[in-house]
Amino acid sequence: DLFTLANFFEPQGPSPNSLLNKNITIVGDILHSRVARSNLWALTGCGANVILCGPKSLLPEEFANFVKAPPPGQKIDPIKNRGKVIITRSLKDALKDSDAVMTLRLQKERMKENLITDLDRYHIEFGITHEILKSCKKKIPVLHPGPVNRGIEISSELLADQSISLIDQQVSNGIPIRMALLYLLSNSKKK
Repeated sequence: DLFTLANFFEPQGPSPNSLLNKNITIVGDILHSRVARSNLWALTGCGANVILCGPKSLLPEEFANFVKAPPPGQKIDPIKNRGKVIITRSLKDALKDSDAVMTLRLQKERMKENLITDLDRYHIEFGITHEILKSCKKKIPVLHPGPVNRGIEISSELLADQSISLIDQQVSNGIPIRMALLYLLSNSKKK
């Protein structure tokens, strides 16, 4: 996700600095998402501000303090100037100043716990569509880690819109980036 965004913002030289002071909105089931947690650490570590948006049942207020404690396994946070984490319940407010938006999969199997009682209402309030993106001040890219519940988190039309959907690049970048990281980690252990 970081590389995909950095490459979008600076295609000639993507780097972590490409994300400095960017506002990245993450929408959906933050509570159960490993993607949201890893992106909170990574994006704020690159100096981006993360705007979290979702219903209270899927986005507890405690997430506003998520990066205030040291990262897991650390005694102190090695990042001196992290970006901010902001919570809002209004998708229009979240998107207003966003530079990119990532929507997360609603895990339907968890909805048995009555975290969401009406998927149609969820789509109306938090679904990413061309119409809701009109509330942005500019054209912004859309990401989704997959798998996708079409018509719930994101409209099928937007999913197919290659002019703003970075989902194909996100998927394509995933394996080579993981391979490179594993290679670098395995070489660093030998020293």
